Formats: sequence, C-alpha cells, structure tokens
Amino acid sequence: MYQRVPTAVTTRGGSPTDNGDSVVTLDQVPRWSDAESRSSFSYDNEDPSFTNSYFPDPLTAHPEGESSSYGMVSRFPVDHEINSKIYLWRGHPWNLEVDAVVNSTNENLDEAHSSPGLHAAAGPGLAEECMTLGGCRTGMAKVTNGYDLPVRRIIHTVGPKYAVKYHTAAENALSHCYRSCLELLIENGLQSIAMGCIYTESKNYPREPAAHVAIRTVRRFLEKQKDKITAVVFCTTTSTDTEIYKRLLPLYFPRDKHEEEVAISKLPADVGDENGETIIDERKIRIKPLPKKNIPRPPQPPADLPVSDVGLVRRNSSYLDSYLDPAFMSLIKDPDQRRKEQWEKSAQAQSGWNCAKMLGFGDLGGPPLSAAEEYSLHSRYLAKANSLNLSEIAEMKIVYRGGVDSEGHPVMVVVGAHFLLRCLDLERFVLHVIKEFEPLIQKPYTIVYFHSAASLQFQPNMGWMRRLQQILGRKHQRNLHAIYVLHPNFHLKTTIFALQVFVDNVTWKKVVYVDRLLQLFRYVPREQLTIPDFVFQLSFLLLLQFYSSIFDRQSELW
Repeated sequence: MYQRVPTAVTTRGGSPTDNGDSVVTLDQVPRWSDAESRSSFSYDNEDPSFTNSYFPDPLTAHPEGESSSYGMVSRFPVDHEINSKIYLWRGHPWNLEVDAVVNSTNENLDEAHSSPGLHAAAGPGLAEECMTLGGCRTGMAKVTNGYDLPVRRIIHTVGPKYAVKYHTAAENALSHCYRSCLELLIENGLQSIAMGCIYTESKNYPREPAAHVAIRTVRRFLEKQKDKITAVVFCTTTSTDTEIYKRLLPLYFPRDKHEEEVAISKLPADVGDENGETIIDERKIRIKPLPKKNIPRPPQPPADLPVSDVGLVRRNSSYLDSYLDPAFMSLIKDPDQRRKEQWEKSAQAQSGWNCAKMLGFGDLGGPPLSAAEEYSLHSRYLAKANSLNLSEIAEMKIVYRGGVDSEGHPVMVVVGAHFLLRCLDLERFVLHVIKEFEPLIQKPYTIVYFHSAASLQFQPNMGWMRRLQQILGRKHQRNLHAIYVLHPNFHLKTTIFALQVFVDNVTWKKVVYVDRLLQLFRYVPREQLTIPDFVFQLSFLLLLQFYSSIFDRQSELW
C-alpha cells in the first residue's frame, strides 16, 4: 500500500507529499536541534485565514531593565542529546517510517472514534485485533501490529474528557497517556515513535494546555530513558497546532543558553513533577528520611523466652521513638477533625470582614489563596474562557484593548457606563475579562477607566471585585502599572478607598484620578484610545461648567 518517497520529491522540513500513501523516513524530517528548524517551516496548503502574528515568539529579547529570570535555575536545562531525539512534522503520523505510531481512540477502541484515516490506511486486520483487546481505560495504552502501515506496532491510547472543574485530573490523565505510550514502546523493544495530538475537539480539551502537557511529559520521560529511545516525532495536522508546538518546544527543549534563559520567565508556574504530572500540595505526603546516626541496639531477649514474649520485649522497647517524625504523624489525624479545623479557620477569616458586609460592600470572607491555588484557579477559568464563544460580551464594549501609554505600556480600556448589571451575566463577563487580560498581564500594563455617566448603583460589590482579583492572580497585581480614572465622583473615591482597606492595598494604591480628558492625554496619547462619544460630551459640559464658575467669580469680584 505504501511506497517510499524519493528524496527529490519530499520537501525538507517534514512537509507531506501530494501522494497521501507515500512513506516519509526520519532522515527526511529535520531534528528539533537542527539549525534550519529555527527558521519558519513552510508547508503546502496552509490555512490562508491563519496568521502567525497571533502567536507571539517566546524567544524575543527581554525589555530593557527586566531581569525576572536572573538568578533563577532552569527547570529544563539545555540537553543536546535529548534535543537530537525530537522531531516536529506536519502530517499524519502513520505516513512516517518509524517503529510505532500512536492512535488516539476511545475506551472501546472503535474505528469511528480513532484517529481519522488510520484504520483505512492500516487495513481491516487492525479493527479485528482491536476487538480482541477488551477495550482500554482512559490514560492507559495498548499495542497491536502495524498491518499495512510502514510501522511495526500501533499503540492505542484513550485521552481524557475535559471539564474546567476537573482540570487537574484531565491534565494528569493526558500526561499518563503519553507516558504509557513511551513505556509500551520500550517494553516492545522499539526505539522510535510518531505521536499525534492525543485530544479531540469532541472531548473539549483546549489545544495549548494539551500541548504543554504533551511536551513536558515527553521531556521528563527522555531525561530518564533517553538511552532506550532514538526518536520522538510530534505530528500536527493543522497550522494552529503547528504554531503552538513551534512556540512551546523551545521552553521545554531549549537549544542554547539564550532559549534556556528566556524559558525561565515564559514557563508556567506549574510544570509538573519528575514525570510531568500536575503537583497538588494538599495531596503530598512528606516523609523525612531516617536519621543517620548510630542507635544503640536493644538488649537481646534471653534465648529461652517463648516467641510471643520476644515480640512483647521488642514492642515495649522505646528505641523506635527516635524514628517517628511529628510532621508525618500529624498527617494521620482523623479526617473529620481536619475538616472541622478547616471550617473553623474559614469561619474566623469571615468574621474579620463582617464590618465590610454591614457597610454594604459585599461578602469579603474566606481565607486568602496561596500562589498555587491562584494559579490553578486562573488556569481553570482561562481554559474555560478559551473554549467558549463570548462575542455577545465583547460587543457590549465594557472592556477592550487600547494602544500604549506614554511609557510604552499596553492599555486596557474599561467603560463604566456600559456595565449594566441588570442585563449582564457576571460569570461570562469574568471569563471575557480573563481572556482579554491574559496577553497583557504577562508584562507591565495600564488600565484606563471611564467613569463618565456611570452609576455605582449598578456596579458589582467588592466581594465580586475581590474574587475577580484572585482569578487574575498575583501576576496581574505585580505588573499593573497604573489605573487612570476619568471623571471620578465622591462615591467612586469612597469605594476605591474601601477597596484599599478591605480588598487589596497594593493594586488600588495605583489609582490616579483624572478630572479632564486633556489631563488624561498626558498619560495616554489621544491617538492610542478609542473613546465613546458621550465621554467627549461630558468632558465638554464639565469644561463649560469650570469656565462658567471662573467667570462668575470674576464677576463677583468686579
């Protein structure tokens, strides 16, 4: 069924040929470590609607004065031996001449739910063998013969279904898919494997988070088993997936010190454990190693004691006390007791904010989130936001991108008068805010808030604002340069003062009040802002009132 492709016909860079039944060998696909891989890949039949500008290059130089990665140790240092085993290829994995190819399927190993085109290329024998395997669990993998494909084995794996509330479980299940495939590769005495993206649109797994899991899992596995594997080919079938992998591969497989240094600041906060699985601190059990010291041996029991008495002597001995770790022993506390203590702590934290609730500022109760909890919360909301169509929120023009301020920081514009609480789904609005702010909060940025003609009676309370800040995370707090508030009134200033006291003293201290548009243009140039018409009208009326009051005072003096 397959024929080898002459070298003269195949395009360098792993582009598939016009003949879908042609075989592509590994020597026709460039390694990730090859110098030519640093330039843009050229593919035939690209999607004309796709633009590379949507994907920022993670290897751009840091702005002057930014040194966030200085003094930090890379979690994925340069390893040329591992890099030489990585390939990136655009096309179906079963067109490659490798030892094994990965098939993403469902629990029943059905042909209808397998990677499109694989069963047709392999022949009817594959479906018959799959029926004898007894299915496969999510996160696991099973192996069959290659049949008509140019491979020795086909490894079938079942990817997880994705839901925001089970984000961590889905990540770890997907990581186990890739690790199970690589383990089966070694168990069957094979050395090279082609892997497509083990997720489907029907399972709602976001593309970029899935690519992070795939790449970091393969990296961690090769760190332990690189002597047993010669090639891992990441195969993509769409321009979107290709660009995602081209952006993320330098973070986990840096090819030089420059890429390694840049990756330190670009990598997510949680890149998993030694296997690439997501770390959950609450589920960790910390056991200290045994003390390395000479412990006197207990006296030997008399030789004529019966066996039961010997056991009593050993159990009553106190020499084992030196091995007990109080930190470990505290973990075996009764679960109900631990849950009761957590409730008590939460109740104490809420009681401290009762005064804010009595003043009508909303419920500010609950203990503060840790950095890991904030990252997990932000990741879940961002993944959900990227999977939904929020166009009806964007059309309301409450939050939208501006240009840059006078110092070159990107600007986010917020229009208070457009925020109509009675006709707005707050949950979907939060998702829209997370999605819009995500590209900005990675570096210093500015917010411009038009309070013109806005009424605080239709604004959410501070409890909602506190929750939004927790979702945005500490990166938002750290990188926020300033909040310029145009046309503030006394009620707004009182509310912001309360936000400083009850919610966040760092973020809301950055508020700068601006009474006139001309004053705002000192901070943000006019051409960098899209300003609603009613803001100009109100500014003109306020200016007239200002000059009218001056004229009246002058008249009184005359």
